[in-house]
This record gives sequence, structure tokens and C-alpha cells, in this order.
Amino acid sequence: MNKPEILAPAGNLEKLKTAILFGADAVYLGGSKLNLRAFADNFSDEELKEGIEFAHSRGKKVYVTVNVFPRNEDLDGLDYYILQLYNLNVDAIIVSDPGIIMTAREVAPDLEIHLSTQANNVNWKSALFWHKQGVKRIVLARELSIEEIKEIRAKLPSDCELEAFVHGSMCMSYSGRCVISNYMTGRDANRGQCAQPCRYKYSVVEEKRPGQYFPIVEDDRGTYLFNSKDMCMIEHIPELVDSGIDSFKIEGRMKSSYYAASVVKSYREALDSYFENPKGYSFKEEWMDNLLKTSHREYYTGFYFGDKNNIIYENSSYIRDYDIVGIVRGYDKSSGEAIIEQRNKIFEGDIVEVLRPIGKNYNIKLENLRDEDGNKINATPVAQMIYRAKVNEEVEENYMLIKAASKK
Repeated sequence: MNKPEILAPAGNLEKLKTAILFGADAVYLGGSKLNLRAFADNFSDEELKEGIEFAHSRGKKVYVTVNVFPRNEDLDGLDYYILQLYNLNVDAIIVSDPGIIMTAREVAPDLEIHLSTQANNVNWKSALFWHKQGVKRIVLARELSIEEIKEIRAKLPSDCELEAFVHGSMCMSYSGRCVISNYMTGRDANRGQCAQPCRYKYSVVEEKRPGQYFPIVEDDRGTYLFNSKDMCMIEHIPELVDSGIDSFKIEGRMKSSYYAASVVKSYREALDSYFENPKGYSFKEEWMDNLLKTSHREYYTGFYFGDKNNIIYENSSYIRDYDIVGIVRGYDKSSGEAIIEQRNKIFEGDIVEVLRPIGKNYNIKLENLRDEDGNKINATPVAQMIYRAKVNEEVEENYMLIKAASKK
């Protein structure tokens, strides 16, 4: 068995570093143009250079999305941009448009190309076609079952890699190729500007109602007809490995650093545990506990097993039981004090949970809070302020502190 890669989203430089520190083998991100997350922070050229150096120094990879469906004006400067990415030493670009693939082959023939899920690859012959065009890896459409993936794997040469989403938001349209956003808001989902109208509340009216197939809630509140659940395959690591997928992809470039840390940690530990002892492997509830704490919609298994329980009709909000409250920036062993960067307000005496890259979570109590000038404080009201706190257990740099969200 080849051990699959854990591929994590990186919406900005902090998320890139977090994902790698918590166990990702590779990250994917958007550069300064032509990616499908126009409203993410994305990376400046300087940040991209720093992120690549950070990843490569730790033996990890960086893939850059160039996965829009470009209009004519988007092609201006394309060859220069691809050459720039090549010179920055990115490990691959993720592409959906044949014109961009052709341009990459012309200006940077040694640059590795991955075919985006936006290209809707759902069969082995299509995958073979793209592979013959110089594509090293196929990012499979989300609509495939586990059995279909096995067949694709069996009929492709071994040097054609397969990547598949295993966790995160699902799109109501075909692998993300959506026109509703453009139609309703003028924001083109296929050029990175999706307004997510699938999460809006709708009321459906039809004249005679023959053959109603969806359980529409019939009241004055309308219904969330297109609002998909989130995919979660953490309980099915053996099946995913057996299917021959080379890279387990986590969705979420718009999500938080806490999301990146928690999800990567769970999949890293589950995958490592399986490969340590495939025959004796057993699922640990702590992996799911981490995934349930971070912001998410209800979970299901996507199209892998034909799960039909896939829509949330009641609302479009996230389940958010825990918040990140701080990131450890240092620890003074002599005084037993943690140096913490604030991410949400905490109070003197609060008990918080420590999320670390390796090992089970544990609780610590934050006492004797002091600001950077050494003044005693009772709370941390200023965003990203640095403060010190006496803690009853040792912590390390980059550990995350999380706390149950307050119920309103």
C-alpha cells in the first residue's frame, strides 16, 4: 500500500504554517490571481515565497490553484504568472481550463500539473486523456462512489495520481461548476466570486405539484433546498486507502487556522494509526470529537457510499461549539508562564483546552494574567494582544487554546 498524502487548505500564510505544523504533507493555496477563492486572503508574491520556503524546509509540498475558467481578459499575463510560479519553485499548479494547461506546457514544461475537481473527471478514460496531455494528478469529482474510484485506479497507469476530497463543504452544483451565483448576484462562481446562493432560504411554489421528490417544509419560513451537509470520511480511512487514492484532500481555504489544525490533526492521526497496524486498526472517538468541535455543518459521507441524507432543510448556519482563544507563542519554564497571542477574550481563572500537533488534548487553567508591560489584568479584551498567564501544565509554541463557545 502507498500511504496517501494529507493535503490541507491554506487561505493565508498563518494557515499554511498551522496545517504543516499539525501534520499536513502538502497544502494548496491561491496566489495573486486566477484562483477560485477570490475572497480568501490569498498570498502575495512575498508571502508565497515565504510559505514555500517554510514548507520545503520541512519536506512538505505547496500546490497553487490556477483553477478559474478564464475569460479572454483573464488570459493577459497568464504566461508570465505561470513562469513566476515555476521560478518560485511551487510543487504543482491545480488547473481546470485546457488553455491554461496548454500555456503551462509551453512556458514551464517541467511544472507539475494537477487537474482540478472543477474539470469534473468522473471516468478512467477521461483521466487517461488528461494524463496524456501532461497532467500528473487527477483531482476527482466529488460525485464519485468508492467503487467507481477503484475502477478508475485499476485502469490508469501507476504514475497517474488520484486525489479526492475527504472532508469539508459540499457544493450543490456539479463539482462546483455553478451558474446560480452569476445569475442571481452577478458574481461568477467559476471565476472565484461565488456568493453561495445555495445557502439562501427559498420558498418553492409549483402549480399542481405532481411527483414532489424533496421533503419541502411547508411553512412561512421557506426551506433551505440546496443546503448540503459537510463531507466527513474520518470513520472510513481503510476504505479510502483501499480505493487507491493518492491524496486525501481537505476542503476549507476560507476556514480558520483552528479548523486547519483540528481537521489535519484528526486525519493525520487516523491515517498514521492505520498504517502502523492495518489489521489491528480501530477508530478512536477522539478524532471525531476534534472534528465536531470546529465550525461545521452536519456531517455525512458525500457520494462515497450513496448517502441520500445529504441536505439540511432547517437552516444554513454552522455548528460551532468551540472557539480558538489563543495561540501559544512561548513558554517560560522557570516561571511556569505561557506567552499567548489572544484570539478571543478570556478571563482570569478560565480553563481552556490545549490542541497540540501530537498527543491527546488536555486542559489548563489560565491564572495571574499580565500584559506585555507586566501589568496585572483580569481579561484579554484586545484582539491579538500578547499576554502571559501562569499555567498548571507545560505548553509549547504553536499549541492552540480552545474553549467551549458561550451559548446565547
